[in-house]
Amino acid sequence: MKFLGQNRGGNGPRQAYTLAEVMISVLLVGTLTIALYAGFSQGFSVIQSARENLRATQIMVQRMESIRLYTWSQVLDTNNYLKPTFVEFYDPLGRTNNTAGTRYYGSIISRIPTATDLPPDYRTNMRTITVQLNWTNYTRGKAIPSTRQMETRVSRNGMQNYIFGK
Repeated sequence: MKFLGQNRGGNGPRQAYTLAEVMISVLLVGTLTIALYAGFSQGFSVIQSARENLRATQIMVQRMESIRLYTWSQVLDTNNYLKPTFVEFYDPLGRTNNTAGTRYYGSIISRIPTATDLPPDYRTNMRTITVQLNWTNYTRGKAIPSTRQMETRVSRNGMQNYIFGK
């Protein structure tokens, strides 16, 4: 009995891969694997950087919202209310077990506005307040310093007078 496709002689074509084909496929799979892990690593770095930027924005907005509700005397008080420097953490609750993460160094600067569009008599009734944050990202062991800032103006007769009636 003879089956189709069966070659009884040893001289027929053989179905196998050559060493060159195997080596090229191993090289290709290795390159793709390395590219996959490099993509994961880069993605995680970008996500961590975006999270740190978002946390910096949250810290600055938190400070700005509290400043907008200060009375005029509190805005001028740089010892108790408008402290010139502060430190915040990525995870404030993590300070108890040393998992707070990135440390943000902040500064608050209050100054008389220099804008020329304001009348000279009114400039002393306003303050330009700048909140600035500095922190360091560590990507693949490399330190990358970052900074962000927000600025607002506060008036002697501002929103706080309507809220607190002072």
